[in-house]
Amino acid sequence: MKSTAASAGLVAAMVASGVGAGVAVAETRGYTYVTNSAANTVSMIDTATNSVVATIPVGVSPEELAVSPGGTRAYVANGGDNTVSVIDTVARRVIATVPVGNSPFAVAVSRNGTRAYVTNQGANTVSVINTSTNSIVTTIPVGAFPSGVAVSPDGTRAYVTNLSSNSVSVINTLTNAVIGTPIPVGGAPVGVAFSPTRPRAYVTNLGAGTLSVIRTSDNTVSETIVLGGDAQRVAVSRNGTRAYVTDSFNRLVSVLNVAVDMLPNPLITTIPVGGLSPVGLAVSVGGTRLYVANGGTNNVSVINTLTNTLLGTINVGAGPLGVASSSLSTPDPAPQPRPRAVAEAEAHASQSQGGG
Repeated sequence: MKSTAASAGLVAAMVASGVGAGVAVAETRGYTYVTNSAANTVSMIDTATNSVVATIPVGVSPEELAVSPGGTRAYVANGGDNTVSVIDTVARRVIATVPVGNSPFAVAVSRNGTRAYVTNQGANTVSVINTSTNSIVTTIPVGAFPSGVAVSPDGTRAYVTNLSSNSVSVINTLTNAVIGTPIPVGGAPVGVAFSPTRPRAYVTNLGAGTLSVIRTSDNTVSETIVLGGDAQRVAVSRNGTRAYVTDSFNRLVSVLNVAVDMLPNPLITTIPVGGLSPVGLAVSVGGTRLYVANGGTNNVSVINTLTNTLLGTINVGAGPLGVASSSLSTPDPAPQPRPRAVAEAEAHASQSQGGG
């Protein structure tokens, strides 16, 4: 099926689902980006039409990606050539390539857009990129085989899942140092996402088929939710009441009530995605759509988060894996001044590494 045909099918599905025109309009102001790991490209989806509007060549074996707060830049971890591609989303092309550590996997961008954090699975480190100069500020040792990374809503912490250590490292983003001891979670943690409204972080444990709920006030696991299957990645709704977890083995997304802790049964429903091997996922800027990358069928499922129903699929490149959503490209916020002590420490670290 051509992407245009898929788009037409989605429009028809939206009408059939009873979603009003007002909701459809609310999703016209954004893009969703998908890494195609077997094609060395990124697909750019216009959420107004749910069609691919650009296919952008990047590095070798792109894994996951993140978008800057204003939507003007996308950062793509290329696991096959140890680089990060920086995409100008307005020009729809790569404008810089940043060498990082061995086998980079995931990326998170700071809330003010000045830093990008990249997990290097083969080096057990996190590379910190200065997004103004596209250069490495420092490299931070973490646990074994670091995979997912997310920045807290207040911007002061970055959480990193250590897949082979069964733990989460917490980085102080002001000092670029790991604080405390790693947080023990379930087997083979891979995905991580923060609640936008509560002091909670959610970690998918691939090997255990569970979701660890971390209380960020004291960095302890307050709850472990058993899901079954293989818990791949997690995304949280814009209002913080729902968590979405991909299960590639059972080809579905679990929808969980995370408005409060310790519910007897937090599982609301499961949604078959209509594709094979769903992994990456992201909530649209308007919050009414969930985009899920199906690596086995080279397409992206679009789910209505109001009705928890599948609207249709969009064809993308080969081996889709990572997903990120953003608003329309607008100027990113002006960088905030960093404390003098932090700036001096970063400059010293950069000089000691021979970087700029």
